[in-house]
Amino acid sequence: MKAFLILEDGTVFNGTSIGSTREVISEIVFNTSMTGYLEVLTDPSYAGQAVTMTYPLIGNYGVCYKDMESLKAWPDGYIVRELSRMPSNFRCEDPIQKFLADNDIPGISGIDTRALTKILREKGTMNGMITTNENYNLDEVLPKIKAYSVKGVVDKVTCKEKKVLPGKGYKVALMDFGAKNNIAKSLNSRGCEVTIYPARTTAEEILSTNPDGIMLSNGPGDPKECEFEIAEIKKLYDSNVPIFAICLGHQLMALATGADTHKLKYGHRGANHPVKDLQTGKVYISSQNHGYVVDETTLNPAVAKPAFENVNDKTNEGLEYIGKNIFTVQFHPEACAGPQDTAYLFDRFIEMMKKED
Repeated sequence: MKAFLILEDGTVFNGTSIGSTREVISEIVFNTSMTGYLEVLTDPSYAGQAVTMTYPLIGNYGVCYKDMESLKAWPDGYIVRELSRMPSNFRCEDPIQKFLADNDIPGISGIDTRALTKILREKGTMNGMITTNENYNLDEVLPKIKAYSVKGVVDKVTCKEKKVLPGKGYKVALMDFGAKNNIAKSLNSRGCEVTIYPARTTAEEILSTNPDGIMLSNGPGDPKECEFEIAEIKKLYDSNVPIFAICLGHQLMALATGADTHKLKYGHRGANHPVKDLQTGKVYISSQNHGYVVDETTLNPAVAKPAFENVNDKTNEGLEYIGKNIFTVQFHPEACAGPQDTAYLFDRFIEMMKKED
């Protein structure tokens, strides 16, 4: 079946329908990872977005459900150059076509994803429509496409009730703004008892359990939309409990302490982004997925200082908070399917909690 990707600037790509055949309007972004497509599809941070994979062949090792980062797929749509027809891997349980259909994810294959990515890099992230309607009217659909915005996605992806991963070590409260499974697993594998809380949990409820540490997770959307969460995080900041934050959590902590964020032209999404530790000068390859960034010029130097920097565009990738046991990073140290260069940051968090004993 034919499918069409219509961008808000009027550009149209013709391809073949994959997954669900329903029509969708979404924000179109691109991811430069060569592997880990199932982890991308099940990352809650992609809620409200349709993902373009820049690597030309997707699905060649099929789907292994143990690798999922959440219980379902979250992107609004999926865009690829070529979808593998015959996956080959001893762990393969299903082809990716079935996974897309089962999760009702509409997609398009057979388009020039290189050309699409160049448009998004030059003009910036924009909205688009994936449709199988061959009789679409451009004049009618373009206003609808331009009107779309990503809203209310943290409430959409967060867990609905508290849950606990038992452990004999430190008690960690994990705020779920759209947390990938491997964040909790990374803490749990280090012996921590991890209690996962819905995004709208109050600081008072969390602090009443006397956690040894607090983890603020990744998540989707504009951080400034999370007004409730920002107010509660300010209370957590004032509590002096050790805090480690990733991605959206990093941005929310910055907003809670008076800094500002802004949207990047096309964001950082992939498993090959170099970040520099400003204290040691060492560069790590990191996994990233974000469209917003903390504006360093708005930082109060008495509150926080830059800890990591993006080597490519010099944007902020992490903060260390002055006089507090708090550090935050924009990238993903729990990266699954990798790289795992920065997984040591979980050990650093453990050491922070140990000092508070």
